[in-house]
Amino acid sequence: MAYVAVDADDHLEEGPEGLEFKSFLGAPNAGTQSAPPSIDYGGASSKGPSGFWTVEYYQPYFDVDTSTVLKRCYTTLLPFSPTYLTLSSGCDLYGPFWVSTTLILALFLSSSLAASISRYLSSPTAQYDYNFGLFGLAATIVYTYSFGVPVALWLALRYLGVGEWGIVDALGVWGYAQFVWIPVSMLCVIPESITRWVLVGVAFGLSGYYLAMNIYPILSSADAKATRLLIVVVGVLHAGLALTFKILFFSYYVVRDLSAGSDPLR
Repeated sequence: MAYVAVDADDHLEEGPEGLEFKSFLGAPNAGTQSAPPSIDYGGASSKGPSGFWTVEYYQPYFDVDTSTVLKRCYTTLLPFSPTYLTLSSGCDLYGPFWVSTTLILALFLSSSLAASISRYLSSPTAQYDYNFGLFGLAATIVYTYSFGVPVALWLALRYLGVGEWGIVDALGVWGYAQFVWIPVSMLCVIPESITRWVLVGVAFGLSGYYLAMNIYPILSSADAKATRLLIVVVGVLHAGLALTFKILFFSYYVVRDLSAGSDPLR
C-alpha cells in the first residue's frame, strides 16, 4: 500500500492523479442544492395575520380560564358591577357561547317541567306530551339575538365610522348579558303568573342595564341622531326578547276544569 504525502499549504485542494478534495463548509454557493422547505402546520404564524372570517382568528378568544368566565357571569347580576371590558383584560367567546347554549336548555327544560306540573294540577289523569319544537324555537331565538344583533350593531357602527368596538367585544357583551335569564327561567317554574311577570321584569332590567353600561360609551362617540336611533332599536329588541320569553316559555297556568277544552299550558 502506497502513501502519498500532501503539502498542507500548496496542495490542500488537489491530490495525485487529478483527485481533488473540495470543502462545502461555509461556501457561499455550494452547488444548486436548496434548503429543505418549511412545513406549514396551518397555524396563524405561518400564514400571517388572519381575517375575522377564519377559524384561526377566533382561537385565542376561547383560551380563557373558568374563574374569569364565572366572574363575568355573576357580575351581570349586580347593577353596579364593572363593565365587561374593564372587569379583566381581554375578551372571550367561550363564555358567551356556553351561556347562550345553557339558556336554550334551561328554557326548554323549565318550560316543559312547568307545563307538565300545570297539566298534572289541572287534571291528574291527563297525559302530557313534551313539545320538542320549543327546543328548536328557543335555539333560533337565543342564537339570533345573542349573535345576530351584536354583529348587526357592529356593522352599523362601522358604517357610522365608529371603530373603537370590535366584533368580539360586541359578541361578548351580548352573550354574557343573557346569563340572568338562566336562573329566571328556572324560577319561572313557580305556577304563579304575577311572580313570573316580576321575574321577567327583573331579568329585563338587569340585562338591559348591563347592555347600556357597556354599549353607551361606544354609541356616544357616534352621531347624535344615529345614537338615538340605535338606542331605540336596541331597546325595542331587548323588550321584544323579554316578551317573547314570557309568552312562549313562561305563560302556563293551572285550569281546574278541562271540560270546556281549555289548555293549561298557554
